[in-house]
Amino acid sequence: MVSPIVSLQAPKDISIEDIEAELQSLWQSQGIDDDASAVTRAATFSLIVYEPDGTQQLLASLGFYSGPIDGISGPRTEAAIKAAQQEYGMEVTGKSNSELLKKLQSEFEKAKTKDKLTPENKTAAINYSPDSSVTVADEIAASNPCRIITLCPILGEDTGVKAQVSAYCPVNKRSNNTLVCCEYITLSGTAEALERIGGIIEALAIADLPKFLWWKATPTPDLLIFKRLVGSSDTVIFDSSGFIDPETDLKQLSELQKQEATLADINWRRLSPWQELTAAAFDPPERRESIYEVDKVTIDYERGNQAQALMFLGWIASRLEWTPVAYKSEGGDYDIRRIKFSDSNQREIEAELAGIPTADWGDIPGDLISLRLSSKNLDADCCTVLCSSTTGCMRMEAGGGAQSCYIEQVTPLSDQKTEELLGQQLQRIGREVLYEESMSVTAKILQLAQ
Repeated sequence: MVSPIVSLQAPKDISIEDIEAELQSLWQSQGIDDDASAVTRAATFSLIVYEPDGTQQLLASLGFYSGPIDGISGPRTEAAIKAAQQEYGMEVTGKSNSELLKKLQSEFEKAKTKDKLTPENKTAAINYSPDSSVTVADEIAASNPCRIITLCPILGEDTGVKAQVSAYCPVNKRSNNTLVCCEYITLSGTAEALERIGGIIEALAIADLPKFLWWKATPTPDLLIFKRLVGSSDTVIFDSSGFIDPETDLKQLSELQKQEATLADINWRRLSPWQELTAAAFDPPERRESIYEVDKVTIDYERGNQAQALMFLGWIASRLEWTPVAYKSEGGDYDIRRIKFSDSNQREIEAELAGIPTADWGDIPGDLISLRLSSKNLDADCCTVLCSSTTGCMRMEAGGGAQSCYIEQVTPLSDQKTEELLGQQLQRIGREVLYEESMSVTAKILQLAQ
């Protein structure tokens, strides 16, 4: 059986100055100049990934992970995490956490002292062994040969920046004779060391092709390398489901948006099923005008991250031209937030956001559970309930009294991996007007926070 992955070169340590020369010699050794139809080199975009915890590097150095150090946590990374958790007697979840990271760092230091790191490469990855699970980086490369530059900031002594290059080619299923290859460049060092080579990082992106920055952390406008990379990227991608302080961090995104940065949020994409069904509920001619009768919005989400709930509220308010006028956080078991709006007719609209404690946590913090649109006018045919579970539907229906509601169950994107949504995002070039308009209203809501 033909392996789905072909390794042109496993990660190799080189000097920063030799990166381009090393990649060029690699392609020449593959005969790309003699037979351009056999191998397709990076030719669509560059993706810079800021990977703050270095989990892949540690897993690879200790022999658990085989693959490119790309900062993208696909199936191989998950399998490696499970292997490490099992080895160290931890709960096997396949998800990284502070306990595992601390253990990996400790074991890395021990192995380094005893010279027991993987022999192929003392500082990063072992050979890229073929298996049946293809990472999203492989999938991206299969349809879009690209260059992925991963920045791995590390703690400790500033000893400069270490560089690696590698290239992997998922076999193009349309023709087993054609390889579509992605180039990987990994740069690791302290934040200060990475900042010193900021100009080199920018220069490594392929000229005249789109440049994406995936910032896998909260926005940090005071960090020099963040400012530099945001300023030189065509699109900056975040995932607000991982924000530590969602309200503060969403406001930071709004400030970046005002500075003309083109932003994307993977967590925003997870709202699309809710947005589509909300719009569809008022598609029938007899209900179209009733949307303007809505004056009460209730949103339940998994407690812990209110980003999705706030962005959905910003979206519907931007569509109906509601102006936020008050915001109050009441806290309590459900961490209640109450927001008031005013429309063009000076009607008052009330919204309630409730963080629902649940033992059955999903992979995405803060996923929407249910929402209800209704009106104080009991004659208005606008009551709409959307929910992702039967329990959520029952809770929302119970709050409706005698008023009949349009009810629809949502299939959320919580089961769709972050990496798959990233792959979809990389197909988009340019600004997302709907996202920007919605985020503008969300920011106005947060500016009213007491």
